[in-house]
Amino acid sequence: MQATRQQILEHIRRHGQATVRDLGDVLNLTATGIRQHLSVLERDGLVSVRETRGRVGRPALVYSLTPSGDSLFPNRYDELSSFLLDEVRATAGSKGVQNVLMRVAERCAAPYEADLRGRPLAERVERAAGILNQRGCVADWQQTGEDEYLINQYTCPFPNVARSNSGVCALEVEFVRHLTGGDARLVRSLLRGDGCCTYRVRPAQAAHPGC
Repeated sequence: MQATRQQILEHIRRHGQATVRDLGDVLNLTATGIRQHLSVLERDGLVSVRETRGRVGRPALVYSLTPSGDSLFPNRYDELSSFLLDEVRATAGSKGVQNVLMRVAERCAAPYEADLRGRPLAERVERAAGILNQRGCVADWQQTGEDEYLINQYTCPFPNVARSNSGVCALEVEFVRHLTGGDARLVRSLLRGDGCCTYRVRPAQAAHPGC
């Protein structure tokens, strides 16, 4: 990333927010130059802007990091997740890990269930794909038979954790199962080198052992 824009992001990360005047105190740039950099960062989805009114004068524009901007900075979430899964496996075995992941999936789906309950399968599949997109993934869906649908998820929500603990893939499958209310099976996987993770969804009563 261009050095000045990186400085801007670091300043906002350190202070929580910043105005053009704030940034002018630390950057050797004119206000116009700073606004140009902020415009690029806003266009790229790394900063957001809001107006705040002072006692006098025009409202000031205050810039903050978006989740995408914040994610540019290092975190230890992946490492922590892997360590926690390893510890659960060490104390409760693989079955214990599976049980924990199933409960996590159920909790993740719970906020959406009131809206999804009672809707036809096709509508739930469509909404499930939308929810995956809302949660930061890239997903779409298609109908492949009278009662069969595919949800294609082109980005993994936890790629680093999945590489060391492939069992977390079951969490996302169970999440999709709760959202759709159907029989969801993973038929393609990013982890296996496919172009996307694909969940085949059929009506729950049409589930066949071993499919």
